[in-house]
Amino acid sequence: MSDILDKLIDNAQIWQASRQRQALNPGIESTGFPALDAYLPGGGWPRGAMIECLVATPGIGELRLMLPALQRMTQAGQTVFWIDAPHIPYAPALARADVDIRHLVTIRTQTREDQLWTLENCLRSPVTGLAMIWLDSAKRSDIRRIQLAAEAGDSLCILFRHSRYADQQSPAALRLLLNPGEDSGQLCPDILKRRGGWPVSGLQLAIPAITTRPPEPASNVIRGPWPRTH
Repeated sequence: MSDILDKLIDNAQIWQASRQRQALNPGIESTGFPALDAYLPGGGWPRGAMIECLVATPGIGELRLMLPALQRMTQAGQTVFWIDAPHIPYAPALARADVDIRHLVTIRTQTREDQLWTLENCLRSPVTGLAMIWLDSAKRSDIRRIQLAAEAGDSLCILFRHSRYADQQSPAALRLLLNPGEDSGQLCPDILKRRGGWPVSGLQLAIPAITTRPPEPASNVIRGPWPRTH
């Protein structure tokens, strides 16, 4: 019975009274793309909740989808964390795109436990505007752990995973399957899951340019492990 309930909750097919307050007054950040906002509950990214972005290959435009949020948050003095990104963000391109790179922090972890511990602490920090993490694979308990940490804070949490997990059950508040468009300036997201609505496919977004480069030693990369205080 518990497995059945878990699946219903993960798919947003059952309502929980304990989530009423969050559902009635959710924190929302516009994605910066009106065509996408129109289909999202509240009209944007849900704060204090986990968002899954599923991609087949890194570099199809998933970071460009986050560019409006990066601009808005860093210019407001909020910190954006990149945890185990497949590529180091290219600072000159981000600066040209009006991202304040003084508020960007990239982190490299060495173990799955360090990865989850780092994300949890980033999400709970009052300085955090956005925490993005790239997970090659994750257990159901890992996903729930991230969701609980996201609910504990009021920041954005983006979990990038491979598209092969699209059919996997997930407690995420929002799940997007990102597909490349016909040209490099286009991204086609399918909404696999959203609170209070059915899946949506066929969206087409014109996304701004942003450049990344392969990993290399950099002074702005924080590498673990670190001594834990709890």
